[in-house]
Amino acid sequence: MVSKIRKLIPYPVINLGKHLPEAVLANIKYNFPGRKLRVIGVTGTDGKTTTVNMIYKMLQNAGKKVSMISTINAVIGGKNYDTGFHVTNPGPSDTQKYLKMAQNHGDEFVVLEVTSHGLVQFRVWGVPFEIGVITNITHEHLDYHLTFENYLQAKAKLIMGVKYAVLNADDPSFEMLAKITLGEIESFGLNGKAKVNCKNFPLKLKIPGEFNLLNALAAASVGKILGLEEKVIRKSLESFTGLVGRMEEIPNKRGIKVVVDFAHTPHALEQALRALRTHTKGKLIAVFGCAGERDREKRPMMGRISAKFAGITVLTDEDPRFEDRDKIIEEIMEGAVKAGARLGKNLFTEVDREKAIELAISLAAKGDTVGIFGKGHEKSMNYRGVEKPWSDQRAALKILNHGSKV
Repeated sequence: MVSKIRKLIPYPVINLGKHLPEAVLANIKYNFPGRKLRVIGVTGTDGKTTTVNMIYKMLQNAGKKVSMISTINAVIGGKNYDTGFHVTNPGPSDTQKYLKMAQNHGDEFVVLEVTSHGLVQFRVWGVPFEIGVITNITHEHLDYHLTFENYLQAKAKLIMGVKYAVLNADDPSFEMLAKITLGEIESFGLNGKAKVNCKNFPLKLKIPGEFNLLNALAAASVGKILGLEEKVIRKSLESFTGLVGRMEEIPNKRGIKVVVDFAHTPHALEQALRALRTHTKGKLIAVFGCAGERDREKRPMMGRISAKFAGITVLTDEDPRFEDRDKIIEEIMEGAVKAGARLGKNLFTEVDREKAIELAISLAAKGDTVGIFGKGHEKSMNYRGVEKPWSDQRAALKILNHGSKV
């Protein structure tokens, strides 16, 4: 029913007719609190939440009064809030309410995670971003934006009116974004062409992966813009221990590494598998699915990536919603098979996510790694519009500890 309504009424009409008026009213109700704050916005396909938390910690360690809102956690006026925002930023009313709370607390800064949906749906309308950070732009959300160009333009909205645009020099979108923004460009990247890079600002992080190094360099760029001491920036980033559902290792006594990560895009899955591969002596086993009623083009792409970088792939549910669970898995499997995976040999399917995790762990021996991807921090799974309680971490712990006293 929802998809039929969406086809009848184009998104731009809904955004202008419904979301924009809501945003205007919310700003009026709370008296445009963003104007009294220095707001740092972070968007991108991957790495948004980690980068937001890195910037928040950095500013906090520098003695600044700061609040933050991300898709998994919010700290407003020094108080933690259970956001429950799933994988997007809050609507305009909640956004303005939180900004007002930060203002009332006397905070100087707010670090705000912004999604492409949030940008085109005017959820952050009226918020004058001083700094806009774009971590990267890769394949995602084409079910909503229809084309990659539309998706890129949606992300670009963040940096249109900023004073500083912090951009990933290693990302293919860099040149286009650099032309669009009117703000001063601050680049970050792994190589020397970026203003902040691994050579002139080397970091030894506690969290793995080049993608996290890029997130840290983006955060460092923000710190430099704000004039923070280099030792504060470095100490904050090098002591950062990660977030729930982001390369989160599940403890066990079986001698295998079990990691829960939110990777739910082709790029994120590849980066996560690459990172785990370098730290795995034995087999790398990947467990994941793709969300129903979302970008279908990425499904075979993710199957292909897993077949290339993981020794064994186990395909399962990830919020099937109203779609056929088996059909989703078939579409992912198509890409894996084309990349050389063989069903029953190094490719397995199990729609029940708990059973899929159990299967993956049963296939692992000492020295192997099991990566469980796609849900991360989330606490529910959507079946036919109903959110049922779910946790990858709880499921993994239950299976790992079965029959033991751990």
